[in-house]
Amino acid sequence: MKRTHVIAGLTALSLIATAGGAMAFGKDRDGDRGPRGPQINFEQVDTNADGKVSIDEMKAYQKAKFDEADTNSDGKLSPEEMQAAAQKREEERKVEQRKMRSERMLKRFDTDGDGALSFEEMPGQQTMADKMFSRVDADGDGNVTKEEMQAAREKMQERRGGKHDKHDKHGKQEHRMHKKDMRQGDND
Repeated sequence: MKRTHVIAGLTALSLIATAGGAMAFGKDRDGDRGPRGPQINFEQVDTNADGKVSIDEMKAYQKAKFDEADTNSDGKLSPEEMQAAAQKREEERKVEQRKMRSERMLKRFDTDGDGALSFEEMPGQQTMADKMFSRVDADGDGNVTKEEMQAAREKMQERRGGKHDKHDKHGKQEHRMHKKDMRQGDND
């Protein structure tokens, strides 16, 4: 049992150490992002700011990452601690991705330069609304009737292979009747 824990611990440590080293130097066109999201920049590992990373600085960085994951400070990573550390990295990566995406959108579509996007600046919003409206407005009179809306809904259901909308009472009733038939078949 003890040998299994030692092997698991060494495996976890090597994974963290390898990931830490890769993260420390993984950069792309943004300067501090690797292929899987935000990465640690060189300056974070170069603790003495001499423009070089020594093996001691790398080991200290990796040890700090291990200690951060070792939330109960017992010098070991339990499966729960490893999962929590992985989940934390994933959440941080997602936050960073959303931040980068919104910054790119602002840079690309903020035509008046006010640092925010108005409805008019949002990509495709007006043309998408026009297309959707024209598909539903079957007679082209510039208005959508309840009947036209229902016809559009039915057409969409047909395109999805006849699947019932989750709000379709008949679909629910049909499903319940099918389940009842199945139960009766079990009793026969």
